[in-house]
Amino acid sequence: MNFHFSSEAKVALAKRRPVVALESTLITHGLPHPVNLETARRLETVVRDAGATPVTIALLRGEVHIGLEAGELEALAGATDARKCSRRDLPIAVAKGEHGATTVAATMFLAHRAGIRVFATGGIGGVHRGHPFDVSADLEELGRTPVTVVCAGAKAILDLPLTLEALETRGVCVVGYGTDDFPAFYSRSSGLPVDTRCDCPEEVAALMRARDELGLDAGLLVCAPIPVEHEVPASSIEGAIAEALRAAEEAGVRGKEVTPFLLARVSALTERRSQSANLALLENNARVAAAIACAL
Repeated sequence: MNFHFSSEAKVALAKRRPVVALESTLITHGLPHPVNLETARRLETVVRDAGATPVTIALLRGEVHIGLEAGELEALAGATDARKCSRRDLPIAVAKGEHGATTVAATMFLAHRAGIRVFATGGIGGVHRGHPFDVSADLEELGRTPVTVVCAGAKAILDLPLTLEALETRGVCVVGYGTDDFPAFYSRSSGLPVDTRCDCPEEVAALMRARDELGLDAGLLVCAPIPVEHEVPASSIEGAIAEALRAAEEAGVRGKEVTPFLLARVSALTERRSQSANLALLENNARVAAAIACAL
């Protein structure tokens, strides 16, 4: 299959410049219009300002795009029919000629195929609370695809202890960027330990090189806490998460619709405070990812 590379991505990859992959599910399923377009543009700007080239990955009319031109980004942000694509959904979107927004798992897979080693997102998927057999494909992809994923931990709506256990089982090294604790998305700490701590991008780059020299296929999960001024303490948001979980159960929400439902409900219950925190951590993760790409 031919991948369509944006002009910016094509030049950066050919000249071996620092590159950071960005997901597209955030654009189509994570934020309302026009906030989604503004945020996508802002994240690309943050990566550029930090010295790397941003590459937003998505499917347009069934074709894989590694990087989006300005008009393509606008079209995706305004689309109402984009399929939410994890790894399993990619062939469906391609065969049917659909628009597709890539999750963490799908973005990792496509980024690796395109030769991109660093990827910035908000929070990864994981093991769902009360449903230990509902495990995100993000964890499976982290266990088999050697891409470094920069995030603010797993989404706070998940079972964080079980998510860390699942990552350990899959051989994924969890790195605390400037912290010894696993971040809890909106909050800087979950009280759970990470596997190791890195205080600068050069230390992360050294870990990546060591992994490659050992021949390990797993990704590296770099967890950067949300900036302190934007943190929503766990004690403030746990009640909203519990209420959102009850609402999802009552509404019979299942599968890949659970996470966007819960995030939207938590945002409403916290009077958009959680959405503001989400935007802040996204920018921080993009900045950290760009620094790591430059260090490589």
